[in-house]
Amino acid sequence: MKKLFLSLTLAVFLLAGCAPHHPQVLIKTEKREIVVELYPDKAPVTVANFLRYVKEGRFKGATFYRTVTMDNQPDNNIKIEVIQGGLYDDNHPQALPPIKHETTKQTGILHKDGVISMARNKPGTATGEFFICIGDQPSLDYGGKRNPDGQGFAAFGKVIKGMDLVHKIQQSPADGQWLKPRIKILDMALKE
Repeated sequence: MKKLFLSLTLAVFLLAGCAPHHPQVLIKTEKREIVVELYPDKAPVTVANFLRYVKEGRFKGATFYRTVTMDNQPDNNIKIEVIQGGLYDDNHPQALPPIKHETTKQTGILHKDGVISMARNKPGTATGEFFICIGDQPSLDYGGKRNPDGQGFAAFGKVIKGMDLVHKIQQSPADGQWLKPRIKILDMALKE
């Protein structure tokens, strides 16, 4: 019995050592903080890109600038709810080259409540603009109808603290989908 217990204990320790590492990023806004957990084991290209922006201080001057609610997308048949942030300008000097598109079919990370994902135009055009889902958004997954190409968006992590702030940002004053004023992101850093 003692040998069985020791064998099981050893197996647990070995499995724990093999568990994937999920880095956490603190997004400090002028209002409060949001913490996201990233999944490099599932979306390695997208996570590496996001972490490069964070580690190199490329999000300096970033904001949350867009809110998409059920009421402010009258021309869309497929409605979503998200907030979007980043550098705002497609030609921003801090922007890195676009990355390969990792679909939800490849990663298995679906656009559920709190999931963070990359904004893009065509597949392979994502840089540093990101969004956070409010509620489940299956139309943003691979095969979803929100984007005509059906490739969906590249989800790569999830909010683990601060969803109440995400909801507050979504309900902030806006002109159409554009937050007025934008919500400043004061700092983004890897949590130790």
